[in-house]
Amino acid sequence: MHTMPKTARLAATLTLAATAVCGPLTGSAFAAPEPSVTGLYAPSALVLTVGHGENPATVTPERAVTLTCAPKASGTHPAPFDACAELRDSGGDFDALSGRAGAMCSKQYDPVTVTVHGVWQGKRIAYERVFANECLKDSGASVLYAF
Repeated sequence: MHTMPKTARLAATLTLAATAVCGPLTGSAFAAPEPSVTGLYAPSALVLTVGHGENPATVTPERAVTLTCAPKASGTHPAPFDACAELRDSGGDFDALSGRAGAMCSKQYDPVTVTVHGVWQGKRIAYERVFANECLKDSGASVLYAF
């Protein structure tokens, strides 16, 4: 079994990371940005997880999605465009997100924890919220937590 020297592994890792962030190099210049990108934007990329339990430190994530809102809405979230619009409308305040009107949920206590980690408009985010049950989670925000 052949192992790569530490410096070669580090160089390969840095090259892959730079390519992922900046795009591939063409000649002596970076690749041109996509035509739809017309300037600098604050990064907005989040990872959301959900799991059963009331202590975010010990809950095992059961599902996870990604949500990127700049330069365009994308990710594995089932409704990235609507989730990004909801966050923009709330000013990025996760606590300000309101539930859907008329949601009927039982009072059964089966806690569900949602975590949000990443960057929202250039600022680091580490947010946790515990809902009494899955129904309340899904109605807690019109789109963001429904995954």
